[in-house]
Amino acid sequence: MERISLTQNLSISRLIYGMWRLGDDSNTAPGHVQEKIETCLSQGITTIDQADIYGGYLAEELLGSALKSSPKLRDQIEIITKCDILVGAGRYANVKVKHYDTSAAHIQASVDHSLRLMNIDHIDLLLIHRPDPLMDHNETGKALDDVIASGKVLSVGVSNFKPYDWTLLQSAMKNPLVTNQIEISVIENSALTNGDLAFLQERSKVPMAWSPLAGGALFSGNNSELLKILTEVGEGDAAAAAVAWLLAHPAQIAPVMGTNSLARIKNLSRCLKLEMGRETWFDIYGAANGQEVP
Repeated sequence: MERISLTQNLSISRLIYGMWRLGDDSNTAPGHVQEKIETCLSQGITTIDQADIYGGYLAEELLGSALKSSPKLRDQIEIITKCDILVGAGRYANVKVKHYDTSAAHIQASVDHSLRLMNIDHIDLLLIHRPDPLMDHNETGKALDDVIASGKVLSVGVSNFKPYDWTLLQSAMKNPLVTNQIEISVIENSALTNGDLAFLQERSKVPMAWSPLAGGALFSGNNSELLKILTEVGEGDAAAAAVAWLLAHPAQIAPVMGTNSLARIKNLSRCLKLEMGRETWFDIYGAANGQEVP
């Protein structure tokens, strides 16, 4: 599988396995989680996406149990996790109002929690999960530099940031931000035209796409014409075609694929085998938008 270099010391697989639904599975035993990771590895998918909030602050611990049960897996994967969202659940059960916290104290505490819960000694990539209206960019930037200097984190990035959020935070940092994880899919494609992708592409920064199948909305009855085209292009697999459509973009989008089904995990890399010519790409784009390009 193609790999993408984020820094001299960190590369990721082109496809990323997302664990935001890990706690929703009826089977969360370490062995089952391990099987999911090994199924990814068999296809060359080595990058795992987590966040402290996933599963009500439980998903990191589920991954940690699997890594504790099979320590050899840690050296075969890159772990992404995120912080700054607080909601009344898990260790933050006393939180009354959902909010964001990009203070140095919270970032440092979140990193320590994530390391402990996942049974690891470093995080490969830490992301600020959501833009914080109260972010003190000097404090947040220094905190991110500090967790890198400590060796607890290799690289840092952001998620759901607009270009102006990115430049504000980057202005207060010594280390480069390496990615922005944003929502991109065939039907949520505004990033292609609102400047979000162009900003990253201009700077040779890797966009990660969360919800590349629009959280399942892609398969609703409202998208019958689009699904017809995707199914044909995907040779029966509309999901694979929808991901191949993202992969065809020159910004080197890295889709974050989330599923608990082992059968689906086994087919995640099928999208890499599909050809996506320019006319086909625009045929899908037009169907998604309900009209041809102007």
